[in-house]
Amino acid sequence: MLVLVSLERERSDMIDDFKKAIKSSAEVINGFYVTGDADFVLYITTRSMEEYEQFTRRFFYDNPNIKGCKTIVIMDRAKAGFAVPIEIPPEA
Repeated sequence: MLVLVSLERERSDMIDDFKKAIKSSAEVINGFYVTGDADFVLYITTRSMEEYEQFTRRFFYDNPNIKGCKTIVIMDRAKAGFAVPIEIPPEA
């Protein structure tokens, strides 16, 4: 799943606390602090939707600093990877 997360307020302590929670969660594969409609975008994996529901209750709904979250279920990976194509300058 991809999850768009909005914090209650954008305070540095709340942002730092949420980053720590992301780093300590086995279910969160990737987490990004972003601009736009959400504060964070998380790539989450679980073995089942029931397991995901338990994760959401524990990770999102029990956290008073989270204003809301929106889950996007991934149907298929058309392309996956995080390699950044960087051109290496020729040596002088």
